[in-house]
Amino acid sequence: MGIRIGMGVDFHQLVEGRELWIGGVQIPHNKGALGHSDADVLLHAICDALLGAACLGDIGVHFPDTASEFKNIDSKILLKKTLELISAEGYSIINIDTALCLESPKIKPYVPAMQQTISGILGLRLKDVSIKATTTEKMGFVGREEGLMAYATVLLQAL
Repeated sequence: MGIRIGMGVDFHQLVEGRELWIGGVQIPHNKGALGHSDADVLLHAICDALLGAACLGDIGVHFPDTASEFKNIDSKILLKKTLELISAEGYSIINIDTALCLESPKIKPYVPAMQQTISGILGLRLKDVSIKATTTEKMGFVGREEGLMAYATVLLQAL
């Protein structure tokens, strides 16, 4: 089949004393995401969606949180490496659609920079990278601002 779809999801706790990186952009906030890498929930969800569409497993298979080489790594590097993996399998990206779930901060002002960063790494047009956000209306761990999550769906084509 020439076209494949992939879905990814990622979650991270929010804690004080960490920087908040979403979509490759540092966002000022009193909390940041906790993780082995920079904990960029959006880029991790995109990586998982890309890997899944190419039937290459998930982010933990390729970039395990037990490996010291990935400690505090910039997730933009992981996204670039993921692109290399799917390209080696003969796939290119058609488009990406994402959704962030967080109560705060509001990310709308940062969406253009996120689109620019992601499209630049992946060689896509800005309009091929959709980033949306929603709250959980104060419900659950996201609503209590204990964490955040992201979903990503990608469409790939065989080269």
